[in-house]
Formats: sequence, C-alpha cells, structure tokens
Amino acid sequence: MLCDVVIEDDRWQAAGLEHLAERAARATLEHLSLDPEAWEISVLGCDDARIAALNEDFRDKPQPTNVLSWPSEERGAEKAGARPGLPVSGPDPELGDIAIAWETCLREAAEGDKSLADHVTHLIVHAVLHLLGYDHLRDQDATLMETTEVEILGKLGVSDPY
Repeated sequence: MLCDVVIEDDRWQAAGLEHLAERAARATLEHLSLDPEAWEISVLGCDDARIAALNEDFRDKPQPTNVLSWPSEERGAEKAGARPGLPVSGPDPELGDIAIAWETCLREAAEGDKSLADHVTHLIVHAVLHLLGYDHLRDQDATLMETTEVEILGKLGVSDPY
C-alpha cells in the first residue's frame, strides 16, 4: 500500500478514506511517471478541531482547513511555472504526511454540489502534488498545479473542480 491511513475520526471509515486516498495518490504518482510501489505517504483522517490545532502549530493559522500536507523534503521548483524535479527512489521512501478534516470537507462538498468522494479525491491529489513540490503561491505555479490536478482527476472520472 502506498498510503498508510490513520483514522482519528470514525466518520472517515464510513466514507472510505483508505480507498479514496490510495486511489488518488496512486493516480497522482502514475500521472507523473512515478512508481507508487516505491513510495509511502501517511494520511490522517481527522476532524476540524484536530486540523485547526495542526494548522495553528505549523502555519500560525488557528482555524480549520480542508487539507494540510508536510513534504518529507523541499521539492519545489525555483522558477515560477516550472515543474518540480521528481524525487528519486532510495532507502527512504517517505514522500510526506497529509491530514484531512471531516467537517470542512463535508461542508465544502455540499457547498460545491459535489459528492464527498469526488471532493476528497481532489483534495488528496492536491495534497500529494504539494508533497511533490507543486504549489499555488505564484500565479504560474497555481496554473501548473491546477492543470495537473484536472488532468489527474479526469483520468479518475472526477469533473474539473475549478
């Protein structure tokens, strides 16, 4: 398994987070020509209170968010709009960690008139891309990241979230 999923909030179990995370992470790595069997990603399925604490601890933002990611190493491209360099497999297969919050995801899916599964799939693809050095702070990087997300989601049968 590519994803080691830890369920803190039981509602994620019923929503099938393990399956959704594995499918989305595999599709992301395969899209970028990375072997999913060579890597590991930790995913935490939590609630808004837990993600708010993590968001405050790591980003000084004391409020819930939908998803957070912590890459095992910095992989971002220096030039705006450039694709980040792909990691090279070796003795440490860890790409990083992801946390995803139940209440925020459920609310966003309802507000966007999307299924929870499609929204979670999008957020996991988004977070895995962050682990691989993709970002959306600069306009050119955001365009690259969003385009890549849409391509991956299309392969998974998920419509364009943008």
